[in-house]
Amino acid sequence: MPSQFQAALLQGGPVIESLQNPKVKEVVKLRDRRHRDETGLFLIEGYRELKRAVDAGRQMQQLFYCPKLFLGDNERALIAAAGGDAFECTPEVFAKISYRDRPDGLLGVAPQRHLHLVDLKLKKTPFLLVAESIEKPGNLGTILRSADAAGVDAVIVCDRTTDIHNPNVVRSSVGTLFTVPVVEAAAEEVMAFLKKQGIAMVAATPHAQLEFTQADLKVPLAILVGTEQYGLSELWMKQAEIAVQIPMFGTADSLNVASATTLLLYEVIRQRRA
Repeated sequence: MPSQFQAALLQGGPVIESLQNPKVKEVVKLRDRRHRDETGLFLIEGYRELKRAVDAGRQMQQLFYCPKLFLGDNERALIAAAGGDAFECTPEVFAKISYRDRPDGLLGVAPQRHLHLVDLKLKKTPFLLVAESIEKPGNLGTILRSADAAGVDAVIVCDRTTDIHNPNVVRSSVGTLFTVPVVEAAAEEVMAFLKKQGIAMVAATPHAQLEFTQADLKVPLAILVGTEQYGLSELWMKQAEIAVQIPMFGTADSLNVASATTLLLYEVIRQRRA
């Protein structure tokens, strides 16, 4: 038996042509954090992002597609695998629901998934990333992308400022939101968890004396990074066993938080592979 998606694709169905269609209005409302929180749903746009979501076992509740915007030949197979209800749209309607400058004709609506610290499966020598109060969705998404590339066990978002289900987090992570375990928790809860697991806290701060390449990062650890403007809070700085800095040789006194995070994560990899 073909799925509803497959039936829609094979037989053709009504095409959403009106910008006033209730389904279109509902999708647009999901750009707002309050509506995402109320419904427990969020948006996943783009072939790569949807592919990684589906490969990770995420099922769509709805999927909106526009064949005229497809970039390749694999979109229909992905739609068939995604589950839920499929709705074809005109290019004008898809432009309305899309949040991208160059949409590729695929946008899913999916249930949010929230993990807890008890859900984490740690490696023998744990490698975690704790991101405190990251403000910009693009930075958080890029941090997730680097965490995926570096093979961290999980990203723990503390005292969140940015919603991990923000469409721009999904976009800038290029779908790695679905490939790396992401936990949201309060700082005190995370600190207690790290201490119980014997995981050292490594704080990144420009005020440290120790350069990040000189610290022993082969131990079970959690790299701690803080807000774009102020860095880590005093609470985290007091709890960290190790404080490291990335040396700066130009006029700027700090790096973008996502760039700094990438350097720190790859130094862990370098030391552990040496």
